[in-house]
Amino acid sequence: MSVIATTVVLLIAALHVCILVLEMFLWTGPQARAAFGTSAAFAAETKALAANQGLYNGFLAAGLVWGAVVSDPVGFQAKVFFLVCVAVAGTYGAATASRKILFVQTVPALIGLALVLAAH
Repeated sequence: MSVIATTVVLLIAALHVCILVLEMFLWTGPQARAAFGTSAAFAAETKALAANQGLYNGFLAAGLVWGAVVSDPVGFQAKVFFLVCVAVAGTYGAATASRKILFVQTVPALIGLALVLAAH
C-alpha cells in the first residue's frame, strides 16, 4: 500500500508541475487557452496573474515530492499537509472558477490522502 500511496502522491505532483508549465510558460498559447477555456485577449491580460498561480502549483508539487522522498514521520506529515492543501485549493477553484477542477485536483488529492493514511 505504501508504494501505491507514494506513486499516487508523485502523480499528483506531476500534475501540478504540468499546471505550473501551462500557467507560467504557456498561458497565452493555444494549449493553455484550450485547457482553461480562455480567450487570447483574456490570456494576455491575465498573464502575470496566471504565472503567480502557476508558481503556487509548483510549491504544491515540491511539497508533495518532498513528502514522497523524505523519511517518516516528516514524509508522512508533509504528504498529508500538501494533499490537504491541494484538496482545499481544488475545492476553492471548483467553487469559484470551474467545476472541472473538483475532478482534476480535489478528487485525486482525496484519493491520495486516503491511500497515505491507510498506508501509515
